[in-house]
Amino acid sequence: MTEIRIANALNDKVPGTTLLCLQADVVSADTPDQLWHRISSSSAEISTRLKTEEISSLPAIQASRKAYKACGKDPARYRLSAEALLRRIVRGEELYRIGNLVDLLNLVSFTTGFSIGGYDADKIYGTVEFGIGQAGEPYAGIGRGELNIEGLPVFRDLTGAFGSPTSDSVRTCVDRNTRRFLMIIISFGVGHLLPEAENMAVQLLGEFADAKNLEVRYINQEKGERSVEYGVK
Repeated sequence: MTEIRIANALNDKVPGTTLLCLQADVVSADTPDQLWHRISSSSAEISTRLKTEEISSLPAIQASRKAYKACGKDPARYRLSAEALLRRIVRGEELYRIGNLVDLLNLVSFTTGFSIGGYDADKIYGTVEFGIGQAGEPYAGIGRGELNIEGLPVFRDLTGAFGSPTSDSVRTCVDRNTRRFLMIIISFGVGHLLPEAENMAVQLLGEFADAKNLEVRYINQEKGERSVEYGVK
């Protein structure tokens, strides 16, 4: 698995930050109807029971919003990706059908409330560090153009920043040529909720992306790293 660590500067501001990392060989393809039906059904169920004003109180989103404020970013202006998905669903707007990898990631995200990064692992260079964005740091977000990431939690490799809980970057985005997929599920202090996201992600990757050589790792500064073994290779 790609080597990933949490920067001291971020962990000092948001103690208990945990990353759940899943990396696997995958098949990138159009979203199958079975997956899209599951997304549509889950979206419909959420839209009937959740109100817009309740979204920010969901445990994973509430913790993430507090983390943004601790790092110096306004979560109302720089929406978390999970919050943005849920707001779209509650408004009754259909989600975009992008591809099997992104869409299964989105299903895990809006179901659990965790913002999740999805990357082509072959476009990442060297060790990844989860830290805080700096002033003037270049970043091209997917569908957003240049994004001001100062004060925003961000992932960096040797080339620079490439991911955040608000928007992933164009540089490491998945496409139909992606063969090695990295999912990073981000928890700011609610790590006890991650096993549900793990189980769901593993199941969806196997069912809809033909995942092989799956590696799963929890990263937390206080608790260290913990790998989870899965029998399917």
